[in-house]
Amino acid sequence: MLKITKDNATSLRGKSKPLALPLEEKWKTLLLSMLDYLRLTQDEKFREAHPSVREGVGLAAPQVGKNVRMLVISYDNPVEEGKEPTKTEYALVNPKIVFASPNLAYLRGGEGCLSVDKPHEGYVYRHESIKVEAYDLLKDQNVTIQAQGFDAIVLQHEIDHLEGILFYDRIDKADPFKVLPGSTAV
Repeated sequence: MLKITKDNATSLRGKSKPLALPLEEKWKTLLLSMLDYLRLTQDEKFREAHPSVREGVGLAAPQVGKNVRMLVISYDNPVEEGKEPTKTEYALVNPKIVFASPNLAYLRGGEGCLSVDKPHEGYVYRHESIKVEAYDLLKDQNVTIQAQGFDAIVLQHEIDHLEGILFYDRIDKADPFKVLPGSTAV
């Protein structure tokens, strides 16, 4: 099982290096291991058997001690009545935000992180919608992802890890629950 690097580790504060494509086998293996781990964190029985494991929706390579530009995202989407359940899932290499809306959004309940054990309360403002270009190992091709709301927030959180930024760096220390005019609560 992967070991998650905690927020006191210097590797979480370093900038990650881009990877050459086609992706070397060792990086493919690591990326798929990260995705497997993330899926396991969402399994209630697995968490009961491993009480130190918390549920997550995203994981970046620096969180497993590797400063390379890779991340995984996996979560179930809200089920629409009469439709089959769907999942949002990516295994991205060299993700880059190529567009960010001026509108901001934040999670009502604040953000959390598998690398951060201590709670940090407050709102983390992020762009409400973004466009990301990356190579997706799951599709084995370059992709352009249009994301908004929760999807955009998760992507930005993980891409921040590749820049050495943790979510609580973005909380206003003087007024953590300040609501910015025009921002959207998600």
